[in-house]
Amino acid sequence: MDMPAKKNILSGYRVLDCSIAMAGPFAAQRLGDLGADVIKVEPVTGEWQRHVSAGGATGNRINVSFLSLNRNKRSLAVDLKSAEGKEVLLELVKTADVFLQNYRPGVAKRLGVDYETLSKINPRLVYVSMSGYGEDGPYVNNPGQDLILQGLSGAMMSTGRAGEAPTAAGQYLVDAVTAYSAFEGALAALLHRERTGEGQLVQTNMLDAITTLQMQELSVFTVGHKEQKRSAEPHAHVFIRAPYGAFATADGYIIIAFPPLKKFGEIIGEESFMTMQDEVDSWTRRDEIFAKTRERLTAKTSEEWLALFRAADIWCGPVYGYSDLVEDAQIKHNETFVEYDHPTEGRVKTPGFPLKFSKTPSEVRMGAPVVGQHTRDVLREAGFSDEKIEALEKSGAILAGSL
Repeated sequence: MDMPAKKNILSGYRVLDCSIAMAGPFAAQRLGDLGADVIKVEPVTGEWQRHVSAGGATGNRINVSFLSLNRNKRSLAVDLKSAEGKEVLLELVKTADVFLQNYRPGVAKRLGVDYETLSKINPRLVYVSMSGYGEDGPYVNNPGQDLILQGLSGAMMSTGRAGEAPTAAGQYLVDAVTAYSAFEGALAALLHRERTGEGQLVQTNMLDAITTLQMQELSVFTVGHKEQKRSAEPHAHVFIRAPYGAFATADGYIIIAFPPLKKFGEIIGEESFMTMQDEVDSWTRRDEIFAKTRERLTAKTSEEWLALFRAADIWCGPVYGYSDLVEDAQIKHNETFVEYDHPTEGRVKTPGFPLKFSKTPSEVRMGAPVVGQHTRDVLREAGFSDEKIEALEKSGAILAGSL
């Protein structure tokens, strides 16, 4: 008996993605991975991210940075600063379910695509607005850049050595958590709309997203009244007892996470740990414990130590680079990465969608588009005649690209 075909969970929903850089496009891509028809509304010159390489990585017609954040989207290239271009977008709003933008505060209103304007055209519209610091306030005009927000959030002062420069995350952490906040907000608002029929404005900002991510750490400070105190040794977290961090072995690095000191001392041959109390000395003698652990672990290879620690039920793990990660057995088992053929960039291997649905799975239906690749298709679907589309193209209000 044939099984019924599985549908994507957001099939039938349309998203207008007017965002740039990472956080907004990443959020919109999540919606596209779940089946939404995401139309990337970008200038006729192409979205900013198309012209900025990440890590120096380029592509054929689409650079790696843009490629990674814009799969499962169609590109509509339109000049929103022209009256004709704005008219095109407002027509599309009538059939949209979600409108997502991360313009600087005030820009959407100047362009005439703010929530008040669009909700009058489509009262069922879920309008997601992303910003660096909020829609108003003393920082409203400050640049919302990832590293700046990491520094402002307090997170960087929870790792690294005392007296040395604070330690930044090795990822665009603030952009990523803001993207997830916008993604969650869009889904919650769509659920509300399904129940009530009404759309609404959803606002999220980078500062609040990275601050609330630190729920435990900040509560230790605000409720438990414990200060952030970095150690002389590179302890991995100010609010977790020693030893906790990455340690060199004879041939690499491993992670050790707050083991029982007596058991740990027996394995590594550190007698001083035998008489220490986990919930006393692990805090007051943190640097000493870290240093002694570091000295002992260079005696064996990573594989040897990990085997010993795992046998004793001590929390530990390898420190991977990306070349190790992509070959990891669990990563392969989980099918964490997806692979697909792109018409201009060839075979693409990239992280996929992290959630699994038994009846409505995510899928890669298309790779990132070239600028304006779907302009004609989108406008025809919206009721524009071929003659009107040709006139818009001649006026420069739109760009109809091709592969």
